[in-house]
Amino acid sequence: MRKTIVGAVMAATLMISGTAWGQKPPLLAERDVAALANELSGETAKRNLEVIATFHRQRGSRGFHSAAELVAERARSYGLSDVAILEFPADGKIFYGTQKSRPAWDAEFAELWDLRQVHTGKTLFDPSGRPVLAGDWYEGHDELLGSYAAEPVVLAEESESADVTAALVDVGAGTKESDYAGKDVKGKIVLVSASPGAAQELAVGRFGAAGLVSYAQNQKNAWWGEDENLIRWGHLETFSEHKTFAFMVSLKTARGMRERLARGEKITLHAVVKAGQHAGNYEVVTATIPGSDPKLKEEEIAFSCHLDHQRPGANDNASGCVTILEVARTLQTLIAEGKLARPGRTIRFIWPPEIEGTLALLNGIGHVEDENADVRQPGERPKALRSMPQFDGRALASRIKVAIHMDMVGGGPMTKAVFHVTRGPMSLPSFVHDVAWAFADWLNDQSYRFAAGLRAEYPMVAPEGGKEPLRAEYSAYTMGSDHDVYQDSSFGIPAIYMNDWPDRYIHTNFDTAANIDTTKLKRAAFIGAASGYFLARNFSDMRFAMKELVWQGRGTREALDRARVVQLTDFREGCEYLRDHLGFEQAVEASTNALPSRGETFVPPQYEDRYQEFVCTAAANFAAQQHLKSPGDSPKFRRNENPKGPLGVFGYDYFGEHAKVAGIAEPKLLSYEGTWGSGEEYAYEVLNFADGKRNAQEIRDAVSAEYGPVPLELVVEYLRGLERIGLVAEVK
Repeated sequence: MRKTIVGAVMAATLMISGTAWGQKPPLLAERDVAALANELSGETAKRNLEVIATFHRQRGSRGFHSAAELVAERARSYGLSDVAILEFPADGKIFYGTQKSRPAWDAEFAELWDLRQVHTGKTLFDPSGRPVLAGDWYEGHDELLGSYAAEPVVLAEESESADVTAALVDVGAGTKESDYAGKDVKGKIVLVSASPGAAQELAVGRFGAAGLVSYAQNQKNAWWGEDENLIRWGHLETFSEHKTFAFMVSLKTARGMRERLARGEKITLHAVVKAGQHAGNYEVVTATIPGSDPKLKEEEIAFSCHLDHQRPGANDNASGCVTILEVARTLQTLIAEGKLARPGRTIRFIWPPEIEGTLALLNGIGHVEDENADVRQPGERPKALRSMPQFDGRALASRIKVAIHMDMVGGGPMTKAVFHVTRGPMSLPSFVHDVAWAFADWLNDQSYRFAAGLRAEYPMVAPEGGKEPLRAEYSAYTMGSDHDVYQDSSFGIPAIYMNDWPDRYIHTNFDTAANIDTTKLKRAAFIGAASGYFLARNFSDMRFAMKELVWQGRGTREALDRARVVQLTDFREGCEYLRDHLGFEQAVEASTNALPSRGETFVPPQYEDRYQEFVCTAAANFAAQQHLKSPGDSPKFRRNENPKGPLGVFGYDYFGEHAKVAGIAEPKLLSYEGTWGSGEEYAYEVLNFADGKRNAQEIRDAVSAEYGPVPLELVVEYLRGLERIGLVAEVK
């Protein structure tokens, strides 16, 4: 009964609107679109990708530095300005906002051998000819199971040097104590199905294993576990006290091992590793196209990606790196040739290590010395400058008005990828996502018409690429890349996020250049270039057009709203959902009056009329009386200025480490599973909504509208935890 009422309210409240761009492109003059379409080259992007994919580019490594040098060289050759590789020390002690810097990690050599043993009365030698087991042991041929030189992905990141010959013991997942019951693993190598880092503390720290072999599978999707030859990229814990090594093997190899062990066969492995952590630097490549307006040139539109990954890492994320490089080449070329007017705002291009590099960039000051790192407090800014004192990351953060982030944008048909133009979180309403969607939706139509044999002026098909339609999705906010950093409340920078998901080869040895489609690269580059170029201009004369595109995007968002609100059986929840989403739409339209939008207040009459007429005012008031407790039970919190950044960073748990010191149990919110979101997403937005104006009940209602109903007490418990570790303060 209640579902019927809520559904009826939603049907009355939400308009049905459709996109009708037609053949003419939105927002930009057709000559500008034609110039972009003619200059952008998926082939140029892929040629760059093929080189980047040859580097095993872990943070701070020689491979990353080689990739950074390549990108910087290309940027200089394309005529970009201010090309630099910025260095930010990473030693495991310095903090960049919420990110504890992770030491650099390099590997020189790693091999894993299966020593085939047969009872023969001979001596067992290792591959170098050194006797390792004397007396009647060996006959047969050793098998090389993994070689870092051939496939770097076989060695888990953070592995330490070792030379171990030991028996293999199967411990299942290896993540709980019962997995080890009745098994002697001390000094042995354990075979685990979990990721190495998840089993490390128990296997090595608790039970004394010498190392690990993991056959962890990829992120779950429809093709999960289907290809038994995939080798997953693995990681050990950066800050674990129990340093060790881990090798990654395919499901096929692991099945063979498990069958042999189940038959009672003894398997002896020889692992040789030369690798380890060391003090190093986060390197961030950056370049600009300077703006022309005396005032607006101090504002920046940033193109972002992440340059780090395992080899080959073609779609994730060499594709994003080369696509923004192609955007840079194209815009610089067209501006230099007079085919595009130089925009008023500066356009910046950034190639960092994922998340941690972006946090270093937006929090750091130049190149800092680390002599006092051991006494520096979490979140404290580095003090001593050694070089580049003119660079101030926080000043840069204040200049960036929009970020366009690309993480996996080139997946061809074999990857099964779906291309997304992802909206921002509800805590940061902005029209900029509708700008990107306007170009993507128009390109959807153009590419479909071309594929269907109809007239299409701009299908954006690359000579060496596919001819399939783009079929981009305008998707609700999802976490998982540097766009989380930009849109965190401590920075408040709206971010356009373009990404492929699913991708059945992500984080595996099969993420190769062969699976990258040049047409897809060109189309992603066009959406980014068109959006960035438009946003970099002085578009004060385009207010009407922007409001029109906001209404177009609103129609797409409301389709999702209609589908979600009918899932809410509680009448009050439905009303709150409608109220929060209509408030969000008000703020999105208001954002067209300023850039960026945070803090803008504007209620168009048409929204106010619809809200008063349709959105259950009386029911909302009744619900407030029923659900709100005394003011003391619904406090207000304001996020503190420092440290800056989200709590979901790389290889480090800011909340967990500080909560442990403060004696705080893990908040239940972090493991909560909502209707449309998970604990990490709730936690991200709860902190973002802590602006000193909303009380806990209002924050609870906002995140419930975004991810599904959540108990108020879970939100309050998390906010109190944030307060105890100094991230928020209660507003009395």
